Amino acid sequence: MNENFKLYSQYYDLLYQDKNYILETNYVIGLIETYRPKSKTILELGAGTGKHAFLLANKGYTVLGIERSEDMIAIANQKKNANVSFEIADITKFNLNQTFDVATSLFHVISYLTDNESLLQTFKNVHQHLNKDGLFIFDVWHSPAVYHQIPEKRTKVLQNGTIEVIRKADPVIYSEKNVVEVNYDIAITNLTNKSTNTIVEKHPMRHFSKPEIELLAYATGFNLLGTEEFLTGSIPSTNTWGVCYILQKI
Repeated sequence: MNENFKLYSQYYDLLYQDKNYILETNYVIGLIETYRPKSKTILELGAGTGKHAFLLANKGYTVLGIERSEDMIAIANQKKNANVSFEIADITKFNLNQTFDVATSLFHVISYLTDNESLLQTFKNVHQHLNKDGLFIFDVWHSPAVYHQIPEKRTKVLQNGTIEVIRKADPVIYSEKNVVEVNYDIAITNLTNKSTNTIVEKHPMRHFSKPEIELLAYATGFNLLGTEEFLTGSIPSTNTWGVCYILQKI
């Protein structure tokens, strides 16, 4: 793992240090127990460094996480749990030769699929890898909130004992595509030697309305069981950026 990625990993750890993985995991487990309580196996799309996967395994589930970043998988594999495994794969084109009770995709991974072909292929892949009546649980950006609040330029400053991060976000809105392209300029300063690395990132994010997800579900062999604000379970509104959808394989 190169030094730039180590610095980059520290940045992500700092950026998401307040992210409550335990709360999110318990929320997902609550959905599973509500809609398919006898589920035992989980496929996680976009597993990252495996934080959700290990927490789910600690609750008794067997989890396979797929992630296209080799570096993220390398970090995930530093931990060991007999009920967790990872594979490097693209969520739009994977074939695992096994099926699962539940598929999850958290932290807006599905919103990174900005074209219809990628969405359809991913949903079809998930359908193929689910057992009878299997669940697909995921969260996405919510169109009514995007149009109501309108993304704007923002600057975020973060610091720990090792690094300082200044991240500037400049969103570009493509209304006809339901996409917000978030352009990041990130300066990561080593507080020991004062050296600075600059990273430029482009995050095109698609947002969705409920009718769009209903159509995707219909086209790929799913029923829409439920939709709610992620974590709270509230009815989605113009103030709801993250909406969770629960689909079931027909």
